[in-house]
Amino acid sequence: MKIGKYSFGTGDRFGHEGVAQLQALLKAEKEFGVSFVPVWNKSNREHQIIGTEPIQTRKEADAAVKALGYTGQYFVDADHINLTNVDRFMEASDFFTIDVADYIGKQGSVEERFLPAIKEAGRIYRHIAECKGADNFVTEVSMDEVDQAQTPEELRYILREIAREGIPVQTIAPKFTGRFNKGVDYRGDLVRFEKEFEQDLLVIDEAVREYGLPENLKLSIHSGSDKFSIYPIMGRLIRKYDKGIHIKTAGTTWLEENIGLAVADPAALELAKKIYVNALGRMDELTVPYATVIDVDVDALPSPEEVAAWDAQTYARTMRHNQQDPLYNPSFRQLIHVSYKIAAELGDEYYPALEKHSAVIAEQVIENLCERHIKRLFSE
Repeated sequence: MKIGKYSFGTGDRFGHEGVAQLQALLKAEKEFGVSFVPVWNKSNREHQIIGTEPIQTRKEADAAVKALGYTGQYFVDADHINLTNVDRFMEASDFFTIDVADYIGKQGSVEERFLPAIKEAGRIYRHIAECKGADNFVTEVSMDEVDQAQTPEELRYILREIAREGIPVQTIAPKFTGRFNKGVDYRGDLVRFEKEFEQDLLVIDEAVREYGLPENLKLSIHSGSDKFSIYPIMGRLIRKYDKGIHIKTAGTTWLEENIGLAVADPAALELAKKIYVNALGRMDELTVPYATVIDVDVDALPSPEEVAAWDAQTYARTMRHNQQDPLYNPSFRQLIHVSYKIAAELGDEYYPALEKHSAVIAEQVIENLCERHIKRLFSE
């Protein structure tokens, strides 16, 4: 089983936007001439917080494909799995993101730091292959959720040892230089990122040629949503070297749902406000699990009284990732990003609102993925 050259991880916290996400990719293909393979991804942590099962993600993907008469390739990703939780994903998934970041050492030689993680990846891969058959899924290895970025030289070592483990990795997710916070733009040295990303692409070529890894091996960008400043860089370089790419957008659809509710009608706006106010009162609970990938400035957060006075457009403009808008507030956006647990707890209100306002929400989802993300990647 081989994944296509360009693929897009369409994370969907609540499983209601599959059709809109697929419509966005089809719209991008029509407008920009680039075909993306949709990969519906949802992590074990997200399933636990929301109270869903992996089979529901499969049903969402299958239903979207059927609704639009889509005949292309698509996948369901068991996102950030390990040996303790992979079995619950076996039936539903045909793409497995093997996360071994916890096994990466912080000190020592390259071998001492990375070999234990690669050995663990091998154990997980072989377990999946034993259960599903080696030809029935796509393998990604993820090493991004660590503090220190991996250099191109370290990526070369990692890929060599992955090959020695017999893992037919098709996408690799290293930790890149800079900060990849959830739901907001990239923070870091763009010149350095460009240099290292280009070197990583060359390392991919070498790994395919020298180590016998799959010829469609490509880089995977985790927390790839909203990293608008690096999209033109990545797009230019993958075209230069004729390489593929996999981009994971986990939480951006949930944020667009929130915006869609805000602009849909007064009652839905009040629901969106309720989620924010509740989040303010539970900040530590919500932000600590994401401490390495968010930077919320508490002093920049509006008070409940301020938010209560907002109209729909003020709420939407404060949330929407438009850095030219003076109302845009990245701290507000990041807090909402990690507050989907509250929406899940308000399920008796939240799910009916998603269904009632599905058309308005779909407009937000499609514009976000197509115009803000893919257009930046493939527009000259």
